[in-house]
Amino acid sequence: MENTLLDWSPISWRAKEVAQQADYPDEGHLQTVLDTIRQQPPLVTSWEIQALRKQLREAAAGKRFLLQGGDCAESFEDCEEEIIKNRLKILLQMSVVLIYGLKMPVVRVGRFAGQYAKPRSKSMETRNGVSLPSYRGDNINAREFTPEARIPDPERLIKAYHFSAIQLNFVRSLADGNFADIHNIDYWSLGFAQQSPHIESYQAIISKIREALRFAETVADYPIGGLNQVDFYTSHEALHLPYEEAFTREVPRSDSIYNLSTHFPWIGKRTLFEGSAHIEYMRGIGNPIGIKVGADMAPSDLVSLLRNLNPLNDPGRLAIITRMGVAKIESALPGLIDAAQRAGLNALWCCDPMHGNTETASGGIKTRRFDNILAELEAAIDIHTGMKSILGGVHFELTGEDVTECVGGASDVGEADLNLRYRSTVDPRLNAHQSLEMALRIAQKYQTLEQL
Repeated sequence: MENTLLDWSPISWRAKEVAQQADYPDEGHLQTVLDTIRQQPPLVTSWEIQALRKQLREAAAGKRFLLQGGDCAESFEDCEEEIIKNRLKILLQMSVVLIYGLKMPVVRVGRFAGQYAKPRSKSMETRNGVSLPSYRGDNINAREFTPEARIPDPERLIKAYHFSAIQLNFVRSLADGNFADIHNIDYWSLGFAQQSPHIESYQAIISKIREALRFAETVADYPIGGLNQVDFYTSHEALHLPYEEAFTREVPRSDSIYNLSTHFPWIGKRTLFEGSAHIEYMRGIGNPIGIKVGADMAPSDLVSLLRNLNPLNDPGRLAIITRMGVAKIESALPGLIDAAQRAGLNALWCCDPMHGNTETASGGIKTRRFDNILAELEAAIDIHTGMKSILGGVHFELTGEDVTECVGGASDVGEADLNLRYRSTVDPRLNAHQSLEMALRIAQKYQTLEQL
C-alpha cells in the first residue's frame, strides 16, 4: 500500500490509546536502546514483504493456501539449532501434506524470529500473597517470579533483535539450501515422531510425491529445477509499539513505509479496539497485516476496520484471522463474512482454531483439546464453502518438539500427561504428532468437499 495517508506517520500512534505496553522505570534508557536499534540493519527487506503480499493476494483468491504456525511466545533460550530445525521440519511436513491434499502451493509463514512479546489479561501476577508485574515476554522481562526478574529491561530489546537475526540467518540458510529440497525429504524426519499413529499416512503421501517426481524427471530427461529452495516468511504480533516503530523505515524508490522487523505483523484481539494505537500504527505501513477477530466482533465494526486498514481494498493487504471457539463459530462467523461480502471488501480469511478453545484442565494447567481445535477449523471450512467465500489459510500455535500441552489427537495425550513435558511459557501448543495429524485432517476435509 502506498503511503498516501497524509495524516499518518510512524509516530502518530502515540496520540492514540495504547494498551498492553511495558512500564519501564527508566524512559531515558529505553530511548537510548531504541536509538541503537534504529541504527541497526533491518531484519527483513521490502522485496521479501512485497513478494509475500503477492502470495497472500493469491491465497485470498483461492490459488494458494497460507500455513502460519509457530511458538505462542518465543524464548531466548530456545534459539538453538535443533529446536529451530525441528520447527522448520514440522512446517515443511505440514506444507507438503497440504500441497498434496489441496493441490495448490502453500505460503509458509512462521511465528518466529520476533514473537517475543505477549499480551496479558492482568498487569500483575500474585503468588502466595506476593504481587509482581506479569511476565510479558522475553523482550520485556524474565519468567522468574522475583522483583528483579519482572522489572522491564530495555536491554532485552537488543537481545530480541540479535536472537531474531540469528534465527532468520539460520532459517534462510536452510530454506535456500538442500535441507528444503523435496528430493531430500528424509532430512525433515523427526525421530520421536516416527511412532506417530499418522506416520504411515504421511509416508504414503511422500511415496506418491517421489513417484511423481521420478516420472516427471524421466520424461523430461533431466532433474526438475527450483525444488531445492522454499520461501519462508516470518510473523509476530506487533505488540511492543516503540520496538516496532524503531524498525519502521522508508526504503529507496518506494512511496511505502515498511516495518522491517517482520514480513507479516498482526494486531492481537486485546489491542483491536476503536481508537487503538496499534490500529493507528498498522494502517500506514506497507506490510501485509493480520487482525485477530473474536466472536464478539460486530459485523459493522469489522467493515469499519477493513476500510480503515485497507483503504485501497487490496486482497493481499489484510488477513482476517478468526479465533471464535468451537462453541461460538457457527453463530458468529457467518455474519462477519456476510458483512464483508455485502460491502465488497477484500481480505484473506484465515482460521486460528487455537485461541478460542483454551481451557483449564482439572489440575489447573492451561490446555486445549485437539477435537475442539479440529472442530472449529472444520466448521470454518464448511461455513466459508457454504457462503461461497474462501478460507485461504490456517494459523496454529505449534512446535516441532515432543511436548504434552494440548490433549487429544491420535497420540492420545491425556490430562494426566500434561505435566510430563509441558514447556510453553504462556499458551499450550500442538506437538509434532498433533500438528502433522492436523495437516492430514485438513487435507482429508478438502478432498471430501471436492468429491461432493
